Parts: sequence; C-alpha cells; structure tokens
Amino acid sequence: MNNYYIKRTGRAVLTLWVTVTLTFGLIRAIPGGPLEMLRARLVRQGVDPSRIDAIIQSRQQESQPIYVEYYEYMSSLLSGNLGESFYFREPVSDIIIDALPWTVFVMVTATIILFAIAVVWGALIAYKEGSTFDTASSGLSILLSSVPFYVLGILFVVVFSYKFGVFPARYRTSPGISPELSFLFIQDALYHAALPIASVVITQVGLQTLAMRGNSIQVLGEDFVRVARLRGLSDRRIATRYVGRNAILPMYTGFLTLIGFNLGGSVILEEIFTYTGIGYYMFEALINRDYPLMMGIFLVITTALVLSVYIADLTYGLIDPRVKSGDSNEAY
Repeated sequence: MNNYYIKRTGRAVLTLWVTVTLTFGLIRAIPGGPLEMLRARLVRQGVDPSRIDAIIQSRQQESQPIYVEYYEYMSSLLSGNLGESFYFREPVSDIIIDALPWTVFVMVTATIILFAIAVVWGALIAYKEGSTFDTASSGLSILLSSVPFYVLGILFVVVFSYKFGVFPARYRTSPGISPELSFLFIQDALYHAALPIASVVITQVGLQTLAMRGNSIQVLGEDFVRVARLRGLSDRRIATRYVGRNAILPMYTGFLTLIGFNLGGSVILEEIFTYTGIGYYMFEALINRDYPLMMGIFLVITTALVLSVYIADLTYGLIDPRVKSGDSNEAY
C-alpha cells in the first residue's frame, strides 16, 4: 500500500516537472516574442520611434540565453516566485491570486450543478430504458454534448445581454461592488457568472448524463435492485437512491478531472464574457507573448489537473469498498 502511494506521488511530481519543462520551451517557440509585441503596441499608440528604441533596448538587456532563463525560472519556482508579468508589470503571483478564485467559483459551481443534474437524469433514463422518455432524453443529451460551450456562450451574450439586456455581458461584478461577505456581493457575483456557468452546464451535462445512464443500466441488473422491486418500493426511490447511489461511484474520477479540464477551458469562455479570471489573463498573456504570466497560469491549470487525478487515485478505494487501492496497483 505504501509503495502504491509513493509511486503515485512520484508520478504526479514527474508529470508536473515534464509539463513545466515542455511548456517552457514551447511557449518560447511561438512566433513573435514579447519585445516584438511590445514594439508593435507602442507603434500603434503613436510613441516616438526614438523612445520605442530606448524601451526595447532596456528590455533587451534583461534577456538571457534560454538555458539560463530555464535554470533561473526553476530556481525561482521552487522558492515560490513566479516572476513578473511583461505586459501588466506586476508579479504573476498577485495576478493569479486575484483571478484564480473567480475561475474556480465559476467552474466548480458549474461542474457541481451539471453532475447533480446528470446523476438524477441519467438514473431516471436508465430506469425507463427503451421508453419514449429514454429515446428523447438520450437524443437531447447527444445534441447538447455536440454543441461547443463557446458557441453557446456567444449566443447567450448576443441574445440575453445585447438584445434583451437580461444579464451582463462582461466583468465579474458591477462597478462599485467590492468583494466582501455580504448578500449584495454574492448576488451580484452570481448574476455576472450566470451565463458562463449556464454555458458550461448545458454543453457538458449531456455527456455526463449518458455516462450515468450506462452505469445505471449495469446496476439495474444487480440482485439488490430486484429485491427492492420485490419489496414494492417506488420507481423514483429505486432510481435515485438504489441505482443512483451505486452508479455514481464510477463517475467520481470523472468529476474531479472535469474540474481540472474546465479550468483549462476557461481561456475561451472568460474571453467571451470578459470575465477576468485566469483564463482571461491567459488569453491576454498569449496575445502579448507574456512568457512569465503564461507559464504561471499554465502551471496552475496543470497542477489542478494533476492534483485532481492524484486525489481520485488515492481516494477512490475509500468511497467504493469494492475497489481497493492496493488491488488497483496492478493496473498501473
């Protein structure tokens, strides 16, 4: 058992190191470095050419060979220093600390809602297998899962924000609302996050519903379900408490990993809604070739995904007595 935990921990750390190293090199292979993007931006702003040359020259003096930059970056990373943003001219850690809670709020809330819907909906569909309800629900689930979240997000902005003005089209909160533990702030934050959350829930709930349906159909063949039917229990109770409770266990890993994947998907979603989370800043960093900010945000997203898989591996045996971590070691 101890070897299993040590092996999984070492694999997680190795995955993070390899990912950071590859990302460090790939980001610098993107055409157009930060100095070129800075020059272009200053030219568009009408800055005097001599002033532009002086700014670029001062920045070039800060540049070093890539192997030196890698060594210094890894050394700083181990000490908790993510560097300073080229574009925003402030520490990367400060930007992430400000933006990350908002992205986590949207994505975790959306993931919890969609899984709650999928568990109940999928269990009911499985219990009504072969019926019109099953056919219609399965078709709707396939349709919803085929729609990209960013397409639905753009549609929401056009219809509900610009045409009807029901929801805001941008920002995390309204002007003048400061982050604090109050009903006004929570209401305003939910109001601004409603459309991003709905975009994720609607486009992802279908696939999870189908997964829950498949798991539930397998559980329906178990002996304890037959016993529950013989006892005369209601269909709803059997579907939600007997079938759902057991069919949800295989989805536990998917729930955790989906949170990590959704953090990565926030790049496009937050840009659509001008929602200033880590996805929005990642997009801005990519446009401006802001290497430190890109590396910092990518590290956060990668760490979230690796940790979600790591936690799922170590805890799945605890929530499902039928699966033991020690037995799973052979599969890895």
